[in-house]
Amino acid sequence: MSLAKFVDALPLPSVIKPVGFRNGIPYFEVSMLQVKQKLHRDLPPTTVWGYNGTYPGPTFEARRNQPILVKWMNKLPFEHLLPVDRTIEGAEPNQPSVRTVVHLHGGRVRPENDGFPDAWFTRDFENIGPKFLHEVYYYPNCQRPAPLWYHDHALGITRLNVYAGLAGLYFIRDSHEESLNLPSGKFEIPLVIQDRSFFPNGELFYPSQPDPVPPPTPEVPFFPNPSIVPEFFGDTILVNGKVWPYLEVEPRKYRFRIYNGSNARFYTIRLSSDQEFVQIGSEGGLFEHPVLTNEIILAPAERADVIVDFSKHKGERIILTNSANAPFPDGTPPTPDLAQIMEFRVKTHLSHSDHSVIPNNLSCFERLDPGLAVTTRKNTLNEDTDRFGRLLLLLNHMEFRDLPITETPANGTVEIWELYNQTIDTHPIHLHLVQFQILDRATFTGNPLDPNNPNNPLIIGTRVPPKDNEKGWKDTVRANPGEVTRIIARFGPFTGIYPWHCHILEHEDHDMMRPYEVLQNHDFDPCIPIPGVCPDDSFTQCCHEDQEHCGCKEDHDQDESSSDHGHHHHHDESSSD
Repeated sequence: MSLAKFVDALPLPSVIKPVGFRNGIPYFEVSMLQVKQKLHRDLPPTTVWGYNGTYPGPTFEARRNQPILVKWMNKLPFEHLLPVDRTIEGAEPNQPSVRTVVHLHGGRVRPENDGFPDAWFTRDFENIGPKFLHEVYYYPNCQRPAPLWYHDHALGITRLNVYAGLAGLYFIRDSHEESLNLPSGKFEIPLVIQDRSFFPNGELFYPSQPDPVPPPTPEVPFFPNPSIVPEFFGDTILVNGKVWPYLEVEPRKYRFRIYNGSNARFYTIRLSSDQEFVQIGSEGGLFEHPVLTNEIILAPAERADVIVDFSKHKGERIILTNSANAPFPDGTPPTPDLAQIMEFRVKTHLSHSDHSVIPNNLSCFERLDPGLAVTTRKNTLNEDTDRFGRLLLLLNHMEFRDLPITETPANGTVEIWELYNQTIDTHPIHLHLVQFQILDRATFTGNPLDPNNPNNPLIIGTRVPPKDNEKGWKDTVRANPGEVTRIIARFGPFTGIYPWHCHILEHEDHDMMRPYEVLQNHDFDPCIPIPGVCPDDSFTQCCHEDQEHCGCKEDHDQDESSSDHGHHHHHDESSSD
């Protein structure tokens, strides 16, 4: 069904406040609730699942190195809002229909607070998954300011829980970022872009089977119903939980924190005024310097921190447009509806003059040196079929529970991961715990696992560096078909098991997700500063917050705080720690 565009104002998620303090640490409580919410002027209210009863959930405003505690509570019905496929790993008939667990996406947190897919819990913690440890999560915020988000991550039903509405924003800030005088307050606006489809009565549509359903065969006489689909693309675009909204803006600079919160849809965004975005950051925080670009590609879970200057566009109506194919990159072009995301309505007058700036130096930035890598891991992205003949997406030809765990970086070490995409689509690959950097991409032929095969040798083409707006800290990278994408990360400061996966949620659920384990490293003390690391990236911040776990010495904390004074001047790596 087609709905009128730009008739509803863009809503802004509310900012959550703590309900109290525990040992001086702000303590929050969040309930997941089933509610009815009006998503468009002409739609009846839609049943959604929301954190604290809103979709998207309330926004957390956190400060660097000021930890918080959050008790996530499931108050949802016992039956799911959407069709649950019982043949999917983690969602078998003996499992509760409605399981939830919250992942702080982009957060540097211990594994027990990461929202592991098996750490799920049901309503009032009546049932818990095998990895569930505690009801209250501890977020140290010991990382550079960045646009994080939180969303559900329950094994086998992540695609359904997020589609139902379980996602929200989480910003980490600090005094250095505030000293930059970027647009702020009512001139800093989050834009969470998602796609959905609706029944005429306003309820969410999510397919219960692929269309068409494969006919019966001797091997598969009964095709599952409900069944997962390879990916799902809605026919309607929402921003901040409102269908095709508009935003009134003054003729001045705005900072937009743009999130792709869709299950599977990519967006290639532009402004219909043909003006440039000034991109100042990505998933892991601010760039070193601003980047000018006319278009930005956002895969699911990618974020762009941009400044748009409307000062030369008084009285205009400007549309945020989308040109990405679905599936990406070689699928169907967007319909005229899907080519439009939202509208900016530029007023003719300012409420007060614009004193915000776009500084040339945004942040201290450590470029990870490939020479530091202790190992290079070859990882493959594969298409297979499951026992019902359905598409099965895998990492390294392994399912989530397959043993052994093959990716085992030692704490504090730098590794290069090569992602060989042997499928026909781009996959946004997300690693928990770390922020990484993209080294390059190259086409390849042959089998990466059998590189010296005389009949089909592995041949890698010219390595192409990432575009300027992909050179910052990332937690999600687009691995394109027929290419090897190389990323580099320093693993740590915590040890334990974390997921890495495709962030197309239908792929993640079936079964493009693997665990990796950060192993203890007796040669590494996360409390001792690493030369060249920027203070706001330093692992020592996490020691400072959690001393009982890491045996820190007070003097290391002093080192960190004394180096922090230099953080307000854009120093190079050599003077950063």
